[in-house]
Amino acid sequence: MIILGIETSCDETSAAVVADGRRVLSNIIASQVDLHAPFGGVVPEIAARRHIECIGFIVDEALAKAGVGLADIDAYAVANGPGLAGALLVGLNYAKGLAFVQKKPLIGVHHIEGHVCANFVTEDISSGEESLEGYERASCAIANSASSELQPPFLSLVVSGGHTLILAVEDYDTYRIVGSTRDDAAGEAFDKIARVLGLPYPGGPEIDKISQGVEPTIAFPRAKISGFDFSFSGLKTAVAQYVKKQEQVNTAEIAASFQEAVVDVLAKNTLAAAESKGFDTIALAGGVACNSALRKKMRKVCAGKNLFIPAPIYCTDNAAMIASRGYFALRDGKRDGLNLNAFPGSRSFGTS
Repeated sequence: MIILGIETSCDETSAAVVADGRRVLSNIIASQVDLHAPFGGVVPEIAARRHIECIGFIVDEALAKAGVGLADIDAYAVANGPGLAGALLVGLNYAKGLAFVQKKPLIGVHHIEGHVCANFVTEDISSGEESLEGYERASCAIANSASSELQPPFLSLVVSGGHTLILAVEDYDTYRIVGSTRDDAAGEAFDKIARVLGLPYPGGPEIDKISQGVEPTIAFPRAKISGFDFSFSGLKTAVAQYVKKQEQVNTAEIAASFQEAVVDVLAKNTLAAAESKGFDTIALAGGVACNSALRKKMRKVCAGKNLFIPAPIYCTDNAAMIASRGYFALRDGKRDGLNLNAFPGSRSFGTS
């Protein structure tokens, strides 16, 4: 079954063709980072306008690279929330148009569920795509080379600019929140501290880059929350106050220490949740999953468990993950009508 996925929830315009929920035949992404960099963050109106300009070309390129036409597509999957309202509507309405004209099923995909499904996908090298490792796996067992290994149930840590969640993935269509942030998302904290340190946008990758090889010597606080929840607002305030008091700022040392404080809590809470809930398999997802310190820390604390980490291209927003989620939803009987709406804010999992 071949699914065309469309993702326009924020500032990446992406279209992908995925077979059977796992084999990526194409995954095209147009980034808007340069457009938003002068403003230090994503400007919703600019993002929506650029999606309108790009979406048709991106879909055409995804089809061409996969070597298929619209007649070969079995269904259309599109991210319809959470995200920026105007941006979501561009992708959603384009997918509706294709589904209507081609008389094929339309599936609305929860953006966060899509991130989790990034762990299922792998490149189809025979399709002519550039060879990319579909995921990384760290385990006491010998790692195999097929993402088809990963099947529910498992625990997933989803970390992005807007979300920080621990999810129990009990089945392909059953997601349950085990822990979440009480205030700021980890990715948002990275961007705000980068701004405090005078680093360019996007801040997360910049903090990761300048922290390479730097010892995190500053003991920034770790919030202790009941259960497996997170809190990063206090950490942000502590770092900002520390910088304010310094006559001379060692940017790399502060960045590395802040980063260590974030990834330490993310990894420890996830492991504690896995042990408490009886999960032996853990999957990492979301844009912050690109962070090298988080990947290293997760491998360390999850020794003895099965750990799946998507390749960086599948951690950030992309349509391959949306197509994968759409496949499993369609397989479970989900269909959406042309009245499907965008949901910019939070909504429950496993629903439209």
